[in-house]
Amino acid sequence: MGGLVVLGVVVVGAVFAPWLAPHDPTATSFSDVRLTGPSADHWLGVDRDGRDILSRLLFGGRASIQVCALVVVFALLVALPLGMVAGYLRGPVDAVIMRSMDALFAFPALTLALAVAALLGPSLLNASIAIAVVFVPGLVRIVRAQVLAVREEAFIDASRSVGVGARRMLVRHVLPNVATPLIVQVALSFGYALLAEAGLSFLGLGVQPPDPSWGTMLQDAYTTITRDSWALIPPGVAIAVTVLAFNLVGDGIRDALGREVFVVKEPR
Repeated sequence: MGGLVVLGVVVVGAVFAPWLAPHDPTATSFSDVRLTGPSADHWLGVDRDGRDILSRLLFGGRASIQVCALVVVFALLVALPLGMVAGYLRGPVDAVIMRSMDALFAFPALTLALAVAALLGPSLLNASIAIAVVFVPGLVRIVRAQVLAVREEAFIDASRSVGVGARRMLVRHVLPNVATPLIVQVALSFGYALLAEAGLSFLGLGVQPPDPSWGTMLQDAYTTITRDSWALIPPGVAIAVTVLAFNLVGDGIRDALGREVFVVKEPR
């Protein structure tokens, strides 16, 4: 419940950022009010360009949450059908799909995401696709493992005996029985996606300036860390707390569903 409360605050702040932000997040100032800490006018201080950190934090949360949602949607659209087909049909189809997933697993996660993002070009959408590619092999393995267990159940044999086709079998009988571990993994994947997005944005391959994201805020603050390190704290804390909240929600969902699930930890 604590994780849900934190995520609720983050989502509300992201959705209503235009109304909650006290200043324009991209408005720069070249006055003396730069690299300062919290004050009455700027509750979380200002960065090196005189931009209000609180406003950028709210709008940056919007970009980060948007990337997380896109990553999970893209990964599920690819991994769910591949995993179900591989686990249900077995044979050569299963071998081809799983060897392809093993090939993707051979690359370090960050290296693979960087390569895809560099090929596609820096943008929010391309960063989402790059991160989703990293998530696909793990999700395929989870779905396949659950389908392999479900396909041996008696009700599957009974459905085959009355002439249920493979497509209807997968959609009506197999999918509902693999949903539980998939839901838990999706909840955990949001946290990993947030970390990956922050990493790509920090390296300049995610959200592009002047649009804020928590990763770009860290990048801007890192350039002035020897002069003033305050600007690193708000986005760093926001990322850490949000990732923790996603993990807590994932564990809570697993306990609430009442089933022992197989969860793949994404490579760091």
